[in-house]
Amino acid sequence: MNLVSIRIITADIDALLRFYERITGVEAIRYTPDFAELKTPTATLAIGSTRTLQFFGGENVAKPAENRTAIIEFMVNDVERIFEHLRPFLDSYLIQKPTIMPWGNKSLLFRDPDGNLVNFFSPVTEAAAEKFRHYAIGE
Repeated sequence: MNLVSIRIITADIDALLRFYERITGVEAIRYTPDFAELKTPTATLAIGSTRTLQFFGGENVAKPAENRTAIIEFMVNDVERIFEHLRPFLDSYLIQKPTIMPWGNKSLLFRDPDGNLVNFFSPVTEAAAEKFRHYAIGE
């Protein structure tokens, strides 16, 4: 079994796609007006409009902008450089400037326009770097 994607349901797919394209530098593949994907070498972030819920059993299956339990994480080469580059854009979304976590990653935390928590991180300790050594990082 492989985890291949995470899907965010949103009431404003255009705004969320613009946000994720801006912060990642990855151009979304827009399959329909209501569904798109941002593909990275190791996983895909799928974004669907609330109109896609009809195919999963109705509007009660998921509610946009209500989840406070997940963190969408992107590993980057240099989180400090990314922060400086995106700082003006992220200012109103910022939760935490780059900070070294107890598990060895330096993390930049912010929210997307729907309130989902996003973490850009770089492994900074030897143990953290070893954990992620098989991942190719594209920036």
